[in-house]
Amino acid sequence: MPAPEEELKRTVRTLLALLGPLLLVMLGVPALQGTASAAAPPAGQATRYTMTAFTNSSESNMYVYDSPDATGFTLRKGPAYTPPSALIRDPSIFKHTDGSYYLTYTTDWTGNTIGFARSTDRVNWTFLYDYTIPISGLTRTWAPEWFIDTDGSVNVIVSLTTASTATHFTAYKITATNSALTAWSAPTQLAGIGPNNIDTFVVRVGSTYHAFTKNETTKYIEYATASSLTGPYTILMTGDWAGFGSWVEGPALVQLDNGGWRIYFDGYREGKYWYSDSYDNFATWSTRTEVPGLSGFIRHATVLKETVPGGVTLPTNTTRSLGSVNYPDRYAVVRSDNLGYIDPVSSASGIAVKQSATFTVVPGLADANCYSFRDSSGRYLRHWDFRIRFDSSNGTATFNKDATYCARPGTTAGSVRLESYNYPGRYLRHYNYALRVDPYQNTDTFRADSSFTAVTPWA
Repeated sequence: MPAPEEELKRTVRTLLALLGPLLLVMLGVPALQGTASAAAPPAGQATRYTMTAFTNSSESNMYVYDSPDATGFTLRKGPAYTPPSALIRDPSIFKHTDGSYYLTYTTDWTGNTIGFARSTDRVNWTFLYDYTIPISGLTRTWAPEWFIDTDGSVNVIVSLTTASTATHFTAYKITATNSALTAWSAPTQLAGIGPNNIDTFVVRVGSTYHAFTKNETTKYIEYATASSLTGPYTILMTGDWAGFGSWVEGPALVQLDNGGWRIYFDGYREGKYWYSDSYDNFATWSTRTEVPGLSGFIRHATVLKETVPGGVTLPTNTTRSLGSVNYPDRYAVVRSDNLGYIDPVSSASGIAVKQSATFTVVPGLADANCYSFRDSSGRYLRHWDFRIRFDSSNGTATFNKDATYCARPGTTAGSVRLESYNYPGRYLRHYNYALRVDPYQNTDTFRADSSFTAVTPWA
């Protein structure tokens, strides 16, 4: 018999995780540092991902979205910013040490300038200035991206060409020489990225700079590393090495709370917007998934991660019952087959039924700032083949992750949605009264199906 879907995926992922990093080490890429320390924010704080994008319908208007999970984004304002002239393509956002948010963006299809704007609240923006890149003969100045190095220096990575057509782009960096971000160093080329690469996005992990860049000739996103921001970079992965597909551009990365990395990219020929996750030194990536609700509308976005006050919490080391928001007479239960459902429970129910709907909420086995749920016999609520079941812990890292869920705001006051720790973007939800972890869907039905209220325990 074939292995269950999730176990088969785990096996494949394990093999790739073993072989992928080995290949990169053989190519001279050190292991990623620091991912093990990633964790969800503590009680009273929450992760917020802010996305800025232009759209298929307008190159002159920027839209702002945010999300608690990097998957389901909510529009905060759109249009949120229109420059006084020309375009706003490829808007990139970061938060400066002065507490303000700053944009840089492509001002036009041709020319030698990039634009800058500022905001105190992420949604209301003020134009600052257009900056002329001081290189003679530039014909196109595209896709500026913020890069803040570990020494605090503020850099912009930008794709430049002097060709008469949109070819032969190379990546350069400019560095702010004052805290007001009004003066910039001379441009320095990122050696090794070229001769025709655009939309270069860089992240630093440990002592290594990791660059994701579109090869404008092949139309694939490539991967390169260097020990210095300006290189020389070695391009390690070409073609469809990650399964992102062709005719894709605008890569933008952000680290998730569980230590993984998420890349967003623009499938401009298909008219879709994708994301994919990696947990193994950028060697392998999950199957690309459309960004719910935004795919087909947004273009070339970047995402800023912050820790902010707020969020939702559950009381730990205490018993609770989890009531369905949209079926208020039903509660999460474990049946005799060890699987999870939502069943009717009332004061007239027998003690066994009430006991099946009562769980101890404990700090998450994989992350103490998230949650795990234990039934009266000591078994944990975990997913297997994306179905919810209750099993005794075997002490493995896989089990701990399967049994850990991070709280996100639910659809009603006081309710929560529980996101899978090791499958970000999947939520505990009921379907035909069975409990599963399913991919987030941008529908009211899904949000209601995945919302629960922790109430006084039935037993």
